[in-house]
Amino acid sequence: MENSYLTEFRSRGYFNQCTDETALSDLMSKTKIKAYIGFDCTAPSLHVGSLMQIMCLRLLQKYGHQPIVLLGGGTTLIGDPSGKEETRKILDKKEIDKNIKSIENVFKIFLKSKSSKTKPIFVNNYSWLSKLNYINFLREIGKHFTINKMLTFDSVKLRLEREQSLSYMEFNYMMLQAYDFYELHKRQKCVLQIGGSDQWGNIVNGTDLIKRKNNKQAYGLTTPLITLSSGAKMGKTEKGAIWLNKKMLSPYDYWQFWRNTDDKDVVNFLKLFTDLDIEKINNLKNNHNINDLKILLANEATTMLHGSKAAKDSESTAQKTFGDKSIGKNLPIVKIKKNLISNGVNILDIVLQSKLANSKGEVRRMIKNNGLKINNELITDESKIIDQNNFDNENKMKVSHGKKQHVILKII
Repeated sequence: MENSYLTEFRSRGYFNQCTDETALSDLMSKTKIKAYIGFDCTAPSLHVGSLMQIMCLRLLQKYGHQPIVLLGGGTTLIGDPSGKEETRKILDKKEIDKNIKSIENVFKIFLKSKSSKTKPIFVNNYSWLSKLNYINFLREIGKHFTINKMLTFDSVKLRLEREQSLSYMEFNYMMLQAYDFYELHKRQKCVLQIGGSDQWGNIVNGTDLIKRKNNKQAYGLTTPLITLSSGAKMGKTEKGAIWLNKKMLSPYDYWQFWRNTDDKDVVNFLKLFTDLDIEKINNLKNNHNINDLKILLANEATTMLHGSKAAKDSESTAQKTFGDKSIGKNLPIVKIKKNLISNGVNILDIVLQSKLANSKGEVRRMIKNNGLKINNELITDESKIIDQNNFDNENKMKVSHGKKQHVILKII
């Protein structure tokens, strides 16, 4: 019988491929294991494109297993070629270390730390990769890799087929990731690596290396790559990345991202990105209006990251903004100086301050297409002047583009 972790892993839609599902299921039924996922440190935060991997670690804790979060301080210095069409920008160590500290705080929100048996173990692969002797590494590790096999992996093959350059530095990445698994197996008795489907080749290399070097069994488990029903990549929007760092994206914008989920995605996203019971989700989808499910998704996802109060405030703000047509207290705020509007300012300039547009030409198109409102009033004249009279007694004014983009300008 399949282990309960793998049962829920599959029913939530996390399962893509496993090196030996039967043996892994048997092992996880008999004992508690340690499993790891590696994360790049190329930015100060992860975005929702990494959320499914975090949910996999959260699920591990639920079943009493211990997650290891590998933050790639060493491998980020090189860059993972998987799924990339060009070489990544190379960051320096100081910037990577700063990113690592910031990213750790994200995991401390999503993962529990009370139990010593399940609390996350944070590791930075720089601690062992920086000590490698290149000659010894080639003798001890490199001999287990064949160029023939490395050329068959998608991360390499696709770049070569497109005649896009792949540096020798990036080509080495899969050896280093395999070595990470080997080190974690040796240091932490880690027996499972989980990753996206584009990591399959790297993960298999790791299980093979552990088998060859230690004659021990280790396992690989991959998740499907998630794209929106529109075909867009998960985590990216017209306004930019949906960050998991509280300082980089407001609770309202985070809530609104989930509220705007396409009808076709909402049930799957409830399974992938919330803790709601699968049976409950299946019952809800048959008995609830699709918009109610979207609000449920937004509330559950936002509560997990920002807390229940932020989720309720965001729902209330959305209701006031779209229903009651008032300003709504939880909208993103952009501060402007009083002298900017003391003599009045043209509508084109004030909208640029709101960050809802990047150029005056873009603002003109908004007005021409009846897409710009100030305090819920449609703007039709591009020569309109905004002054103190447009702000309420709290020195706030709402700028809206279409139905979904709203910002509060506040005079300071």
